[in-house]
Amino acid sequence: MATLPDGALMQRAAAGLATAIGDFLGGVYGRRVVLLVGPGDNGGDALYAGALLARRGAGVVAWLLGDRVHEPGLAALRRAGGRVEEPRPLRAGAVDLVVDGIVGIGGRPGLPARVAEAVIPINASIPLVAVDVPSGIGVDTGEQHGMHLRADLTVTFGTHKVAHLVDPAAQACGAVELVDLGLELPSAPVEALGEADVARLLPRPSPEAHKYTRGVVGVRAGSTTYPGAALLAVAGANTGLAGMVRYVGSAADTVKQHHPEVVGAGRVQAWVVGPGGGDEAERHLTEALADDVPLVVDADGLRHVSAPVPRAVLTPHAGELAAMLGVERSEVEAAPLRHATGAAGRFGCVVLLKGRRTLIAQAAEGAGDASGSGRVRVTTTGPSWLATAGAGDVLSGLIGALLANGLSPYDAASVGSWLHGAAARLASGGGPITATDVARAVPAVVRNLAVRHWTP
Repeated sequence: MATLPDGALMQRAAAGLATAIGDFLGGVYGRRVVLLVGPGDNGGDALYAGALLARRGAGVVAWLLGDRVHEPGLAALRRAGGRVEEPRPLRAGAVDLVVDGIVGIGGRPGLPARVAEAVIPINASIPLVAVDVPSGIGVDTGEQHGMHLRADLTVTFGTHKVAHLVDPAAQACGAVELVDLGLELPSAPVEALGEADVARLLPRPSPEAHKYTRGVVGVRAGSTTYPGAALLAVAGANTGLAGMVRYVGSAADTVKQHHPEVVGAGRVQAWVVGPGGGDEAERHLTEALADDVPLVVDADGLRHVSAPVPRAVLTPHAGELAAMLGVERSEVEAAPLRHATGAAGRFGCVVLLKGRRTLIAQAAEGAGDASGSGRVRVTTTGPSWLATAGAGDVLSGLIGALLANGLSPYDAASVGSWLHGAAARLASGGGPITATDVARAVPAVVRNLAVRHWTP
């Protein structure tokens, strides 16, 4: 990349941006486009892309909203027939598209007063395409402070940024399109597994495998009050990813009626504790910890975690994590990445924070404080229909099966969450689902992975 002439990367980015805009609009000729231009390279990308659109017959106007401007980009826009105008209120139908090139990845959350004054009158129904990120969001944190723009499409370059993956900022990005610039990139602070990554990590039975070598997962869940939670956690564990499932708890008769292959107490390679456990959850957690094997702690079991639990996967939603950390739920929802990583450090384990974008945070080695240093993955596979009662119980069982089959807590949580979301999408087909539907769809998702990625 060092041998590229000056401006080559910006020209590549602008070409990708212009192409994405043309695809978004369904054509360029005769379209009316307003560029919101900031002072940095982000504004330069917008100006060069605007020049390309103008050459293809679009009417392009630039609003210069910074204390300086990318002069070569502005000259290119003017040569192509674009114009510079003062900001004015934009009503619906006045333009076809607004391009947000105000603040890029180096910007701080929130918008300067002058910029806010210019963009507030823009009618919200006018489509907006953001360059790299919507201006005003927390690029490196996924947080939102102060005013920010919301995009229908965000076109980013080289690699996804934290804000594209982590809520609440990700919700402001709309659809995200990545333009490859051929860059050599460092390790990312937040990863999102793709299908090929999951296929590589997912355990496969060898020709010599038997039920014990494929892992035995134990489930301590449910109670006389909530026997259904036991059924759902067992259903998640009993998708075929482990060789055997054991159940210990007061819902044993109900479990056996629905899952005759599930057996009783005995040695296990991993435990699932907590879903629907009620008053039994504390005892179940104590007994599971005594076995000194990896475990998943969910729901009622989380109320009894107060000290570091190495080799564990904790699976709270925002309200449960707030209670564990002694903060308000709204604080967790406003900064899920910060709270998930802090909790992983505090409890010395993997924390899976459930949500629209589920986060999997792994504590750094030796952690036992809230330093939050470690690794993070985000799951993007689940549809909104996955927000249904019992889905978390299925997820805990699924992760437990992967733990028993030999995956590390971090990989088991990441792969389990991805499979859970993919199964929900497959089962949904765009419509409503139940937690039981999700569990039943897991084998089909694994079969699809095998067909596409595994050598026979």
